[in-house]
Amino acid sequence: MEDRLIVTASPHIRDTSTTRGLMGNVVIALLPAVLAAGLIFGVQALVLVAVTTLACVAFEYIYEKLLKKPNTVGDLSAVVTGIILALNMPVSMPLWIAVVGAFIAIVITKQLFGGLGYNFANPALVGRIVLFLGFTSRMTAYVYPDMAVDALASATPLAVADKTTLPLLDVFLGFHGGMMGEVCVLAILLGFAYLVATRTIQATIPVTIVATVFVLTALNTGSAYTALIECMSGGLLFGAVFMATDYVTSPFTTKGKLFYGVFIGLITFLIRHFGSMNEGMSYAILLGNLMTPWFNAWGHQTPLGYKKAKKAKKGGAE
Repeated sequence: MEDRLIVTASPHIRDTSTTRGLMGNVVIALLPAVLAAGLIFGVQALVLVAVTTLACVAFEYIYEKLLKKPNTVGDLSAVVTGIILALNMPVSMPLWIAVVGAFIAIVITKQLFGGLGYNFANPALVGRIVLFLGFTSRMTAYVYPDMAVDALASATPLAVADKTTLPLLDVFLGFHGGMMGEVCVLAILLGFAYLVATRTIQATIPVTIVATVFVLTALNTGSAYTALIECMSGGLLFGAVFMATDYVTSPFTTKGKLFYGVFIGLITFLIRHFGSMNEGMSYAILLGNLMTPWFNAWGHQTPLGYKKAKKAKKGGAE
C-alpha cells in the first residue's frame, strides 16, 4: 500500500482534456455556421473561411519559426481563430483584408503577448474590431441573399426600426444580410448544443448574456417580440457562444461568469439603444475580457472552513 501513496500539490481533480481536443470540439461546433454561410451566401463564403484560416495558421507557424519557439500549430487554436474571424466578416470582404485581420489576430494580439494563454483579449475579436475601424465601408458592405423577404432585402434586422414587422422564421434561418457567421441562428444553436454536450463550455456565460439583453430590451421597448428579434440579430448569439466563452479571457468561477455575462449583456444593450451604432457586442466582449481579472476576484469562492483572521489590537497582539 505504501508504494501506491502519491503526494502531490493541488489541484487533485484532473481529466484527460487537451488543448487540441477542446479546440477540435470548437471547430466541429463552428461547422454548421460555416455550412450555413456557404448555403446562404455562396461558395465565396467558404473561400473566405479557407483563406482566413490558412493565413492564421501560416502566421503562427512563421512567427514561431522565426523566433525559434515551439510549434503550436497542432493545438488547432489558430484554426479556431481563423474560422471565427472569417465568420465575423461579410462575404464581400476582399481576401487581402482578411489576411490583414489574420495578422492582427495571431501576431499582434496572440503571439506578441506570449502565445496561447497569455493574450489579453480574444484574438479574433480584436481582429474584427481593428478591421471594422480601419475598413468600415468594407465591413458593412453586406450581401443580401435572394431569398430574403422585402423587410430584410436591404437592411439587417438591427437596422429595421419596427422589428415587430420582421418574420421570425426568416431571422431564425438567416435570410438577411450581415456577417457570415451571425445570420443563421439555427446553426449557432447547433454549435452551442454540441459545445455544452461535450462539456467544452458551460452554458452560464451565453445564457446570462442573452437573458440580460432580452430582459433589458423587453423593458425598454415594451415588446417581448422585439426583444426576441434583437437577441437573434447581429453578433449577439455568435459572440456569446464562440467568443465570450474563450478560456483565456473569460472568468473561471461560477459567480465570475455571471458577473461577466450580465456586464457584457448590459454594455451591448446600452450601445444598441443609446449609442451611435446598431451593434455593440464586440466592444462589450472586449470590455468584459479586460474586466475578467476583477470578475474572478469578485467571484472567488471561500475555501471550506476558512475564517478571516482577526486584526491585532492597537498596541499589541490579542
